[in-house]
Amino acid sequence: MATAAEIYKALSEIFSDVFLRDDLVLTPALNAKDVRGWDSFKQIEIIMAAEERWAIKFNTRELDSLRSVGDLVTLIEAKAP
Repeated sequence: MATAAEIYKALSEIFSDVFLRDDLVLTPALNAKDVRGWDSFKQIEIIMAAEERWAIKFNTRELDSLRSVGDLVTLIEAKAP
């Protein structure tokens, strides 16, 4: 089972790849309004990369409930083997 720290580390790599930036610092409160260029297409890239990284699948209700990076980390913690 992945810890929150491990998830944040892996998500940092995913965000770096998606946004082509190394300066993003992920916090629980970080959301799309805080990151220039974070649109629905980038959101899909983040979700697909997370699903692949942890070999999990999110359903529509789970995705609709995501409001921040912290929400995503909590969801991954709950689903990751």
